[in-house]
Amino acid sequence: MTTSDDGTRRKRPRVVLVSGPSGAGRSTAIHKLEDLGFEAIDNMPLSLVPRLLEGAPLGRPLALGIDVRNRDFSANALIDLIDTLTRAPEAEIELLYIDCAVEALARRFSETRRRHPLSPDEAPIVGIEAELDLLLPVRARADVLINTTELTPHELGAEVARWFAAGEGGALAVSVQSFSYKRGLPRAVDMVFDCRFLRNPHWEPSLRPLDGRDPRVTAHVCEDPLFAAFFDRVRDLVTLLLPAYRDEGKAHLSIALGCSGGRHRSVAVAELLAPALAEGGWQVSIRHRELERRNESRTDEVRVG
Repeated sequence: MTTSDDGTRRKRPRVVLVSGPSGAGRSTAIHKLEDLGFEAIDNMPLSLVPRLLEGAPLGRPLALGIDVRNRDFSANALIDLIDTLTRAPEAEIELLYIDCAVEALARRFSETRRRHPLSPDEAPIVGIEAELDLLLPVRARADVLINTTELTPHELGAEVARWFAAGEGGALAVSVQSFSYKRGLPRAVDMVFDCRFLRNPHWEPSLRPLDGRDPRVTAHVCEDPLFAAFFDRVRDLVTLLLPAYRDEGKAHLSIALGCSGGRHRSVAVAELLAPALAEGGWQVSIRHRELERRNESRTDEVRVG
């Protein structure tokens, strides 16, 4: 914690230094931290880290990948950097070390046929052993050590999330979007709900020019006898599953609501569902695919929570 000019206490920004032997999964860990909301920079030269932290105030947590490929890397230099930053008030420094057994590293290099950065002209095992020896002092200083010998990339991501997720509801971003079945399902969608059984405002001349963001269209859709039961069940199902998806390590969940034209019913339901989820503390955004295509949307993406 640091003290601001007005005497109030505020939390220091979080900076995670990510290191470990080549092939252990360091890049996977950095990508997962980025999914968790960290600003991520890989292969960061040690000499640039203090300058980065002395610059503009950090708006979000920072993840910096540091490994032996950097030209100014040395174990002693990294340890000195950690000691220096730990004493400074600018940020809260943590060292995440991604470890792995020699045999597993050798197998991974053999399977991918990659050259080891410390032995480009020799067998990978030569570079693996040299790098592990070089990193021993760094490993000993780790605040968090994750051994990936028996982990899949997915399991590594889940373990990183367990340590570094920003708290309940903070690690999973939810996208709620409307679409037209005539134009096909959105890409990479996780959950789809069909709204075509609801009352269609298209057949009301006064409502046809409007879209589902208009209160008159919303009221018309909500008057359907099945709407309340349908909406309650969709909301309750999504609310039930979101913590499970978060705990499973998923960083983004896309929920799609479809109707015939993607203009009235699906838009209205999306506009009601997104705030309901945001009220539960989830980070939610709304998109209306067909309205965006017609350049009629107020914005490409509207943040609601």
